[in-house]
Amino acid sequence: MEQFVNFIIRPPRAEYDPEHDLLEKDFMMKGRWYHRKDLEVKNSRGDVLQCSHYMPVELPEGKPLPCVIYCHGNSGCRADGSEAAVVLLLSNITVFTLDFSGSGLSGGEHVTLGWNEKDDLKAVVEYLRQDGNVSLIGLWGRSMGAVTSLMYGAEDPSIAGMILDSPFSDLVDLMMELVDTYKFPLPKFTVKFAIQFMRRAIQKKAKFDIMDLNTIKVAKSSFVPVLFGHALNDDFIRPHHSDRIYEAYVGDKNIVKFEGDHNSPRPQFFIDSINIFFHNVLQPPEVVGPTLYDPLDDYFAKGGWSSMHDTTIPESSMQKSLASSSSISDAINEVRTKRPMSRTDVPSNVTSSGSASETKEKENHDGRDSSSSPDMISFDLLNGDEDVEYHLEDIPSNAEEEERMLMRAVMESLKDLEVQSLENKEAPEKRVYGNNAFRTAQQSLLSTQANQPETDSGSGDALPSSSESSAPSETPASSLPVSGSSSEKVNETGDMSAVAKPTVTVERSSSSSKWDFNFFKNSK
Repeated sequence: MEQFVNFIIRPPRAEYDPEHDLLEKDFMMKGRWYHRKDLEVKNSRGDVLQCSHYMPVELPEGKPLPCVIYCHGNSGCRADGSEAAVVLLLSNITVFTLDFSGSGLSGGEHVTLGWNEKDDLKAVVEYLRQDGNVSLIGLWGRSMGAVTSLMYGAEDPSIAGMILDSPFSDLVDLMMELVDTYKFPLPKFTVKFAIQFMRRAIQKKAKFDIMDLNTIKVAKSSFVPVLFGHALNDDFIRPHHSDRIYEAYVGDKNIVKFEGDHNSPRPQFFIDSINIFFHNVLQPPEVVGPTLYDPLDDYFAKGGWSSMHDTTIPESSMQKSLASSSSISDAINEVRTKRPMSRTDVPSNVTSSGSASETKEKENHDGRDSSSSPDMISFDLLNGDEDVEYHLEDIPSNAEEEERMLMRAVMESLKDLEVQSLENKEAPEKRVYGNNAFRTAQQSLLSTQANQPETDSGSGDALPSSSESSAPSETPASSLPVSGSSSEKVNETGDMSAVAKPTVTVERSSSSSKWDFNFFKNSK
């Protein structure tokens, strides 16, 4: 179960070299020179965030320019914002990129899928407000970055506009869907137990509650203009997540769907839509004309990248510059060739593709305890006790088998409580504790049935029937000589609820194909 938790709060950090994987310190596009300024920003928790700000070398008439902050996804970094820089710089929109805390080269131990990242974003916005060279601010987020943008935008209505590319609507719903999509070997009725386990583990480690990551609630209080985007074949965060947020969003909104999956390069028409959107909400000054233009190199970096081949000079208005979108496309392709966008993938050791049995075999070969193998998943739900165990071999594969197994478990557990209640009245010294109580009870019932001809004659050793067990006992439970602190909690009717707590134990019998369950466990 630990790998599930780490998948959420400690995915692999993106590794990159700022000197090689970012746009160069000084580079030329369409005849104008641009500069990358690297800097550090400290968030409210004291983590140092590694950042880069892309801007023209010469500001038009010395005026402040609007800025778009690019917010990367899970397992991403600021290098993913290079595409945004290529797209927006030509429109006199500066681009700010950062590694969120816990990601890339920034400080911080955990990723929180938007919860702490929105505080990182707040620190960056405060820096830009104080910079003096920035006018309006927009946000462009992808996946986790989209959730971060949405959560921050609801708190800061001064944000001019947001691009939200493939956000999730509710983290718990997403986790339930991932179990289905990636075929995690868990019975459906147990998934919520697993999520509760992960909720507690994440709260303990990363100090946030996964139940709070519900962007539909946030959307109902956000008025920042927004453009949603989602790939139609995204099987990681499915398109209906954006649809649900879109329906709940109360501000100006639009949504674009396109071919691809969660990690696919975004198509040019979506890039153009983003360009138009930010041009409308940020109102950048017009690009008057190129400076320091070299007709041989439409895109050239000092000591760096290869040249682009489109040498057309950009027009003076935004609409005309989009007519030559092929030049933007070429620049984006150049960026993608240099360093592809970071990917968000489910680690192979979390899925059920045979790795569990191989790991178990290796552990047994090494002489280690097989009880800790991946073939068993334990959930620590109540007070640190181990309450749920799953042996993952031969898990029921369909809903009908699962329902039949569940009903049998309930009946066995009720029988267990009934027999334990009788034992408290008649033979307290033989009480059975723990998760195997129903097995002992079952053996007792089978033994009684086998000796039925001998006990019909009136022997006092016969076990009472279910109907008899509900009749009042001649000896009150309170007068029985039961020893131990737990016995004090048993009421006069033999009710075991005071000394039991709800648990689920699922275990496959070694001698048969039967599954054993117990839904209650006595306190010790």
